[in-house]
Amino acid sequence: MRGRQLRRAAICLLAVVAAAPVTACASGQEAVERPLAAQDDEPRADPDVERQAAEKAALDAYSGYLEASRTASGRSDPRAPELSRFIADPLLTRVQLSIRDAKEHGAMRTGTLKSDPTVTAVSLDTKPATVEIQDCLDTTGYQLVYAKNKRVVPGSGGGKHISTATATRYPDGRWLISSGALHREQPC
Repeated sequence: MRGRQLRRAAICLLAVVAAAPVTACASGQEAVERPLAAQDDEPRADPDVERQAAEKAALDAYSGYLEASRTASGRSDPRAPELSRFIADPLLTRVQLSIRDAKEHGAMRTGTLKSDPTVTAVSLDTKPATVEIQDCLDTTGYQLVYAKNKRVVPGSGGGKHISTATATRYPDGRWLISSGALHREQPC
């Protein structure tokens, strides 16, 4: 009887954590509210330079998002301040809820993620400006474990899957990751 309860808890934890890479992505097609962009009264810079700067800022935000999520998950801290430095809603709320759910079930994430992101689209003329990112996210070394004894939660194995994210430029000039999806049906 107890084994069945533990198995059910492990499946629940896997479902919660599998909702997103690094506890953060859903199925991908949900509607996303985005903030209004700041009004630019200045003339535009060289489009190639502006595009390269946007790509770099978006990739930096994505890298920060993965690291902040990994760190917060490892500490079971859904309110870790580093999360809001790199992630915006609605993704921020999903990440926080996922970390909290794992914590409530006595689990946490350990290990490292391997990431190889690339920019797939840059939209600087939209309000707000966005950059789309695609990644082959390797979670084989990133495990869901029981916090008490560090044993791996059954059925929570990782793998290499396509992950997508959207970086949005906010009125204060910061690029934050506002949405993301792990595509478990698309190995890489």
